[in-house]
Amino acid sequence: MSISATSSTTPWLTVGRIQTAAAISCGLVITGLYTLTFFRVLASIGQACLLLCALTYLWRFREVAQLRKWPVYFGFVLIFLMHLAAGLNTSAANAKEFWRDIVLQLPFLMLPLAFWILPPLPSSDLKRLYKLLLAATTLSAIGSTIYYLLNADYINELYIHSKIMPTVPDHIRFSLLIALSIAVGAVMLNRKVLTGWRRAAVLGATIFLAGFMHLLAVRSGLVALYVLAVVAIGYLLKKQAWRKAAAVTALMVLLPIVSYFTLPTFYNKYHNTKDDASRVEQTHSANNYSLVGRMYSYQTALEVWKDHPVFGVGKADLRMEMSARYQEFFPQIEEEHYLQPHNQFLFYLVAFGTLGVAIFILSFYYPLWWARRRHAPMLLVQYIIVTLSFMVEPTMEGQSGLTFSLFFLLLPLSSLAECRKERGVRKGLQWRPA
Repeated sequence: MSISATSSTTPWLTVGRIQTAAAISCGLVITGLYTLTFFRVLASIGQACLLLCALTYLWRFREVAQLRKWPVYFGFVLIFLMHLAAGLNTSAANAKEFWRDIVLQLPFLMLPLAFWILPPLPSSDLKRLYKLLLAATTLSAIGSTIYYLLNADYINELYIHSKIMPTVPDHIRFSLLIALSIAVGAVMLNRKVLTGWRRAAVLGATIFLAGFMHLLAVRSGLVALYVLAVVAIGYLLKKQAWRKAAAVTALMVLLPIVSYFTLPTFYNKYHNTKDDASRVEQTHSANNYSLVGRMYSYQTALEVWKDHPVFGVGKADLRMEMSARYQEFFPQIEEEHYLQPHNQFLFYLVAFGTLGVAIFILSFYYPLWWARRRHAPMLLVQYIIVTLSFMVEPTMEGQSGLTFSLFFLLLPLSSLAECRKERGVRKGLQWRPA
């Protein structure tokens, strides 16, 4: 059937309407990150709807809107295929775990395919989606702040024992979302795309989230925030924006000092971290201290890798192999405190071997290299946040971490498509948060 024939039978199915449906689907994905405790499937529903929009576009217009960018998107699909191929290296006893992982990794297939087929979202929709992220993060942070104020003594005590106040989503992923949201606010404010009360609201939310990050006192988020601040200062100095660079520098110096003396959670977390780090040489401390436990998870993982250096043990068999090495090398650590490798690169090194981790690095970071000469601040921000998280967590071994990591890379990547593909938008005339 020709395109003209299709157009005559479905005149209502326009590019604009499909893009609107895609934007709503993206909104469901973002919202779903904050409903995991009571509506876990919302983010998955959003991804499925986004793919349905893409397939509808393909059927309606008989084209892939971002066809020439296939290498950018194929890299993520290749990671899914790597997980699929690991079935050849999985014991029959762990077949169920293998298929569970394949379902978990489906975003590596669905999301790149959807963004590849669809034309870039209009700038107005992109701004709304990033504002939705900022609003959802702020509301969740306000809720956590209220909970803290009502239970301050109890929560302050938690931080002495390496525990964190309850958050939605979990505190590690939430801290990363806060870092990304602060960056979104900073980019919006720097580009002066907001006026009046909207600018004041974004400024207030950004400052509040920076303060809340210190109240939450999650190491992953704090490190991401300060690394992003250093990058931002470097960018401002390059642009000779001296006052802005000085303001960010002053803020980043004062925040931890003020937090140390005014926020018991930050104070307790700081001293807990010092105490935790001082116990690394005491193997039995892995039963009670998170940093110690992570260090021994690294050592145990390397022992597993030494026996399977090229192809790894297979992800489904990883837990079983780690348990065996814990028992052999670190019998002082109790079984309930066995940790999987708390580093995404090391996790893949053990699961898929040297070959697998090389494929992952090349595939996952190729889009960053592809965009190296393009102005893409939100893409760079997300890569920084995710990479820092990879160093201390197997971030993508859970639904929220995987969705967060992948979705907020693909969203700015899609907006870097050629402007002629975005109908009605001329280059340079509209702000694109990419």
